[in-house]
Amino acid sequence: MAFDVAAIRGQFPALGDGWIHLDAPAGMQVPEQVATAVSTALRAPVSGPGGVFPASQRAEAIVDAARRAVADLVGCDPAGVVLGPNPAVLLQRLAEAMGSGWVIGDEVVVSRLDHQQNIAPWLGVAQRAGATVRWAEIDIETCELPAWQYESLISRRTKLVAVTAASGVVGTRPDLAKITALARAAKALVVVDASSSAPFVPMDIKAMGADVVAVSATAWGGPAVGALAFADPSLIDRLPSCALGPDQNGPGRLELGQHAHPLLAGLVASIDYLANLDDAATGSRRERLQTSIGSAKSYQAGMLGKLISELRGLLHVTVIGDAMRRIPALSFTVTDVKASQAVVQLAEHGICAFADDVPSGVFAALGVAEVGGAVRVGLAHYTTAAEVDALVAAVAGLSSLT
Repeated sequence: MAFDVAAIRGQFPALGDGWIHLDAPAGMQVPEQVATAVSTALRAPVSGPGGVFPASQRAEAIVDAARRAVADLVGCDPAGVVLGPNPAVLLQRLAEAMGSGWVIGDEVVVSRLDHQQNIAPWLGVAQRAGATVRWAEIDIETCELPAWQYESLISRRTKLVAVTAASGVVGTRPDLAKITALARAAKALVVVDASSSAPFVPMDIKAMGADVVAVSATAWGGPAVGALAFADPSLIDRLPSCALGPDQNGPGRLELGQHAHPLLAGLVASIDYLANLDDAATGSRRERLQTSIGSAKSYQAGMLGKLISELRGLLHVTVIGDAMRRIPALSFTVTDVKASQAVVQLAEHGICAFADDVPSGVFAALGVAEVGGAVRVGLAHYTTAAEVDALVAAVAGLSSLT
């Protein structure tokens, strides 16, 4: 493995602002090659698809390249890649299409660990259909999502199981293989939100056991573009179309309006960036993605372990959760210090972090708002050990706040 964090940092102009960016859960900073790809596409003649002239053919080539890039990332057929503005919009379209035939007595399973983008659409569709919603709960001590509970949650009436590949709030990575195996045994579809995990964990849609995987390019420094990857492209043709034109087929059936071609060019560049995180990676783009993201995973696992250990060594700090498998994102509380106060103090030390003090999602289940909220941070590909040390030192001084 050859994961060179110094070389990686050199690809991010935004890091020259002098701040320590531990705000990765909201999206990584943008590599230079991504910004260049977007600006180059903006300057080039690009038109709508379907024409015989170069500008139209260029548009079609960009869309095709974007589908192929996402397919390499997830491990699926490019014909099964639906592109759109973000996972929230795409998952809403998917829920409306999949839930159009649900009736009273049907069931859907969602989890407390998931982001609202993979919960709210299914709740809305289930309510309109009169379907039953079943909730998978988290372990409040470890923030794990126990797979065993799905044995009683999934039944022959279950139409769909929606679950996250990883929480961007507490970092937990559920045991997808066990959950999806139970869903498949019941002939239920599985939708996995991999928005938070994609930059840190190599993906294989077949190994995950998912029917659909959602990703967001902003998570790894790409433009504001999302994608749905289908394990079986023919599933798209069995869903109601939301396209504006009646002649759309394949992925276009779930795509609304014209594509933002410059952003799709940036999407391709961002996935190429992921493939080159390890400069020793060789082979096809798919092979290089597996190697490079695996190298990033190993690098960040060491830093995350160090960060968690040192934060737990501070008597006034409580790290939320203790999951065995996780991505480099975590939240913590500080005794007698509200999260909103803590992030202000961290900002004074040049550290970017978020305060979550509204009782929603995972924190609602944990009752975090009752203790003043939690501070949320996340490591990125460009995070260094020195930056982790700076965070720990700054947090150590928060005990003096009133």
